[in-house]
Amino acid sequence: MIPLDVIEGPPLAEPAVHELIRRRWSPRDFSERPIEPEKLRSLFESARWAPSSFNEQPWSFIVARRENPAEFEPLLSTLTERNAQWARQAPILILSVAKTNFAHTGRPNRHAFHDVGQAAAYLTLQATALGLYVHQMAGFDIERARQLFAIPSGYEPVAAMAVGYLGDAAASPPSRTRRALAEFVFSARGAALGQP
Repeated sequence: MIPLDVIEGPPLAEPAVHELIRRRWSPRDFSERPIEPEKLRSLFESARWAPSSFNEQPWSFIVARRENPAEFEPLLSTLTERNAQWARQAPILILSVAKTNFAHTGRPNRHAFHDVGQAAAYLTLQATALGLYVHQMAGFDIERARQLFAIPSGYEPVAAMAVGYLGDAAASPPSRTRRALAEFVFSARGAALGQP
């Protein structure tokens, strides 16, 4: 592959990204402090404005508040043991779900997971703006979630999320590494992906 010309040259002294993106990270230590209802509503309002193929908006979110064990414990029980150990202290757990067929045609929507991911990204950045943190998890039992929450055919659980304020042990984010732009941004005149 040929790296895209615009990314060649010396690295920027200051990342050319928004402060919210730089501040976002995924802690495993949450405060038990409840999230204010207006802030929680703001997260989902932000997700609502995410772009989607044909404006399908194929996302749904199942929300469980720690203060309500009848809703929190079932969602917690879908997480892998390792995730459940730290996520149990978060005040909010969320399960994102994708509608896998277009409403207007009934045909498969191959972009549904992508679009749900965009909605989750909007939610995550709004959380960061509000002083909240989101840790998204692939480690959960899809079939258990489907059964516990009566998720019908045509809908797929996508990811679990823990949301809350930082706990005491998470005062500063860990050092984070990211691949260089030249490793994943390529010129359209280049060879096929995965080829030298």
